[in-house]
Amino acid sequence: MSQDLQCPIEHVKVNENKIRIIALLVLFTGIGFLLTGYNWLIMLLVYDFFVRAFFIPKLSLFGALANVFVKLFKVAYKPTDRGPKRFAAGMGLVFVTTMLIAAILGWVVLLAPLAIMLCIFACLESFAGLCVGCYFYNGLQKIKIL
Repeated sequence: MSQDLQCPIEHVKVNENKIRIIALLVLFTGIGFLLTGYNWLIMLLVYDFFVRAFFIPKLSLFGALANVFVKLFKVAYKPTDRGPKRFAAGMGLVFVTTMLIAAILGWVVLLAPLAIMLCIFACLESFAGLCVGCYFYNGLQKIKIL
């Protein structure tokens, strides 16, 4: 199946290892929310996904922290196309914005499963390099939305 997988391509390279560290930070933030219920953690995720999805990576707190880890631990540069990662950030923005709306409206029945799914997706990206956004992108292409 993965060889049939198509992702958006921009022909701009980014460091996949840095992206995976960012996913780990998203995972930790999601777990932090699940353990504490602090809505400001969701707002932090909304902010960070927004700046990464809309080409303002210099304002990304997770990106800046990932840069520190890359330098501190001398993480190798592994080039990958930016397109799929930006698409995934856009999907993440939709996801965490939905979480924020659910939190504001007190829809815990929706909020908890969304937070768990966010953690699962971030875990898959961080530890396995598996981008759920690419699968979603392919699904949208098959139903002619993209």
